[in-house]
Amino acid sequence: MFRLSDKGEKIQQMFGAIAPRYDFLNRLLSFGIDRKWRTKAVRLLKYREGSRILDVATGTGDVALEIALRTPASVKITGADFCKEMVDLGIQKVADSPYAERIDLIVAPCEDLPFASNTFDSITIAFGIRNVVDRKLGLAEMWRVLQPGGRVIILEFSTPSSHLFRQLYYFYFKRLLPIVGGLFSRYNAYKYLPDSVLEFPSQEEFSDMISETGFRNTHLHELTFGIATIYVGEKSV
Repeated sequence: MFRLSDKGEKIQQMFGAIAPRYDFLNRLLSFGIDRKWRTKAVRLLKYREGSRILDVATGTGDVALEIALRTPASVKITGADFCKEMVDLGIQKVADSPYAERIDLIVAPCEDLPFASNTFDSITIAFGIRNVVDRKLGLAEMWRVLQPGGRVIILEFSTPSSHLFRQLYYFYFKRLLPIVGGLFSRYNAYKYLPDSVLEFPSQEEFSDMISETGFRNTHLHELTFGIATIYVGEKSV
């Protein structure tokens, strides 16, 4: 059985602690633009009638619900997250939605997905890959459970290319965001967010990591001046 590292367990506990205010603060701190980013990522899904789609690091199920909204009723969605507190909240959100029969949420880390190889037509992970301690293993697991011809879509924060915008972004991200987050939840958790983004590989480095895992036809889409990036890759037939 896979065991999280000490760092992974601390991240897991942190998300468990902020789970009750997580959705509210996502909307507040991103000025609601995180919803638009998720929608753009979901529009890149590859599916057909009866497809199975996996959302890794599903959190409280926002992306899983967005997928259900934008796909046929025959498409089944599974959400997996390593934080039980987040999943418990997501299960309630799904139960209260029109898509309860189509979405299943489970507790599982990205590095050890409990599915057979070649299971899913598409896999999404939104703002979660930077929290995966062993990213190479996490990417390898997503590649394993993806069907040949399937597509992975990774949405993650990135660093704006414009020098002026980057300075404004850093001021908000590093100075203001932890303070506002601390007013409603835990300061340390919202200090971790900018720290984890700044430590994340560059667009080029992470694109190379995706390709090295075995994904092909890899490309990226910058969002909102480079604040976020969507990475896309496919598993060869």
